[in-house]
Amino acid sequence: QVQLVESGGGLVQPGGSLRLSCAVSGFTLDYHTIGWFRQAPGKEREGIACISRSDRSDGSTYYADSVKGRFTISTDNAKNTVYLQMNSLKPEDTAVYYCAAVPRWVARCTFEGQAYVYWGQGTQVTVSS
Repeated sequence: QVQLVESGGGLVQPGGSLRLSCAVSGFTLDYHTIGWFRQAPGKEREGIACISRSDRSDGSTYYADSVKGRFTISTDNAKNTVYLQMNSLKPEDTAVYYCAAVPRWVARCTFEGQAYVYWGQGTQVTVSS
């Protein structure tokens, strides 16, 4: 059974950092594209980071302009976990954060949520003083 479980959210002050985790089970990270999305109240879901491995590389990463230079996506295959390191957090980063997965032969990195097959339940991140 495929499962994605996010954790690590919480309340943080502006300028602070958080690391989100996405523990996956039921599939192998190496063969899946993994994306991080977020949705703030009253706003559309936004794709913010993505990683997709290939036979030639450890993984290509992509970031939305809104988080580029501040957020980093990474994987630990031994732990079957995907991370999103978030630095220099801003109030506008407040949202529910989701990880999602799709077999890499179906879709490589994309910020189109409809491309993803498996989703976690989300974790709340609140950036406020």
